[in-house]
Amino acid sequence: MAEELRAGGAAQDEDFAAMLEQSLVRRQKHEPGQMVEAKIVKISDEWVFLDLGGKGEGYLDKKEVTDPSGTVTVRQGDMLRAYYLSTKNNELLFTTKIGSGAAARNQLEDAWRSGVPVEGAIVKEVKGGFEVRIGTARAFCPFSQTGLRRGDDQAAYIGRTLTFKIIEYGENGRNIVVSRRPILEEEQRGKKQALKATLQEGMRVKGTVVSLQKFGAFVDIGGIEGLLPISEVAWSRTEKISDVLRSGQEIEVIIKKIDWEQERFSFSLKDILADPWEGVAEKYPVGSFHEGKVVRLAPFGAFVALSEGIDGLIHISKLGGGRRISHPREVLKEGQAIEVQVEAVDRDNRKVSLALAEVSRAETEAAETIKEYKQREAEAPQNMGSLGEILKAQMEKKRS
Repeated sequence: MAEELRAGGAAQDEDFAAMLEQSLVRRQKHEPGQMVEAKIVKISDEWVFLDLGGKGEGYLDKKEVTDPSGTVTVRQGDMLRAYYLSTKNNELLFTTKIGSGAAARNQLEDAWRSGVPVEGAIVKEVKGGFEVRIGTARAFCPFSQTGLRRGDDQAAYIGRTLTFKIIEYGENGRNIVVSRRPILEEEQRGKKQALKATLQEGMRVKGTVVSLQKFGAFVDIGGIEGLLPISEVAWSRTEKISDVLRSGQEIEVIIKKIDWEQERFSFSLKDILADPWEGVAEKYPVGSFHEGKVVRLAPFGAFVALSEGIDGLIHISKLGGGRRISHPREVLKEGQAIEVQVEAVDRDNRKVSLALAEVSRAETEAAETIKEYKQREAEAPQNMGSLGEILKAQMEKKRS
């Protein structure tokens, strides 16, 4: 019986040892370069100890969180982003970045193999890219790997310290090529996931114009890029996007459409602006006269800008003054200032029908003359002359 108890106790000890070993394995199961968010539980004279939750504790060199003046930049209880390097004596070693602080040149090869980010300063522009200083080592970053956008000022990056990943490591560290793109893509994915939970169509958001195209502008709203079509820039017709926007400009837009599957997003700038068609019938009542500017000529007529976002159309049949013309350019030219009369307003379809003021006045005057003639003829036909005589008398009256 005693032997059975001893055997059972030994088995339990073995099971406990196996469980402990498995627990340690689980706690140490990190891939080199793996990023963690850990809480600082203690800061000693040399090390910063991290709580990895159910995966145990880790540590990193205190020099990595100490500024040049000797001040520690973190406190106990702070959350810290770190990258796993290796395990020694069941202790997990982490780093915030390789290439600065306690990290030295002999760690760069490990950083290349494990994909751990490194910190480097852009020293100067060289053929095809930048020279980057990582600690005491020199590296090359091609322009295609910098994450620069078209139109960015390359000279503005000289002297900046940024985070890179080593994509090539050769000749014992004498040939190092780095890239910013994996870092930026990872940041972009994180931002996109955060936005996915909050963005909705119709929301008003802030963004930055990143590029201008003939068909519109691409706008970055802090994690995703979308298209601002040229038709959505303003209520008035926009011929050139560069007349309204510039690269790097900060603007507010309305989200028109979100398609996460195709990763297509569209915005509107004009939806933020007041709709000029509100109250258009009151501002431009039928029969009223206004000054306008010819903004576009089409085979069927001339478009005239009455105000910002309000264009009216003079049909080609109303441009010849009674004679037939084949194109509005025979009478008008783009940019010309003219006076027009409002003939009709269609608020729902955003249309205003116009006529040339001089033609309209002439037609009105002729109509009034005919009316006057008919009225006189009805009242005293024996004393009336012909319609031609009445018109002649009016003309003489005007000349006098």
